[in-house]
Amino acid sequence: MKIERRRGVEQAAVARGDVVVIDVLRAFTTAAFAFGAGAKEIVLVATPEQAFELKKRFPRAKLAGEVGGKPIAGFDYPNSPGVIARASLGGRTLILRSSSGTQGVVRARGAERIWLGSLPVAGVTCELLRKTSEHVTLLAMGSQKGPDGPEDDACGDLLHALLEERDAELETVKKKIRESPAAQLALDPAVDWISPDDLECALDFDFFGFGMLVVREGDLLVARAAEPK
Repeated sequence: MKIERRRGVEQAAVARGDVVVIDVLRAFTTAAFAFGAGAKEIVLVATPEQAFELKKRFPRAKLAGEVGGKPIAGFDYPNSPGVIARASLGGRTLILRSSSGTQGVVRARGAERIWLGSLPVAGVTCELLRKTSEHVTLLAMGSQKGPDGPEDDACGDLLHALLEERDAELETVKKKIRESPAAQLALDPAVDWISPDDLECALDFDFFGFGMLVVREGDLLVARAAEPK
């Protein structure tokens, strides 16, 4: 298996093979907990306007997301795994917009397949990829605001080790995530749009028994839970 490492939204367009788009804090941890809360599928979009337009097509769908980390007026949920974990999404479609993760998915047009990457689904995602892929690109999204995002790089290190069946050094990975700027915001009581619950969800390695595979369906990018056979 060939494994490439890429970083940031600007490199999404050149990512090839099975592309794992990594957004630990918080979009693809939110996505994992949305499936855990019963969502049947997640439609990924680039802008809030696209989400509102899709809501007209799918009136029973729920909207989740953020702009600059903060909740979007008119959306049902913020981009928060802690909140989504307590939601009732049985059989629902969730439409998700984020400032980093969903941007990478939308721009990864050269990918053969796209997967959503975070710690809660890391083990099964790598199990599925080892069985089916010859070329994997690990795309750590980081932040649109600058060269930060060590939590996504750390998750990339974890996935890389799991794909090569090496020691994943999980505690080192978790330490890097806890020390990241995003994690410090989660622990800051003065910041009301990210929470300690979000961080705990993000650190919950292999909590779920599925990966999250994105498929193109017409003009939509739709993620569904994928379980090993």
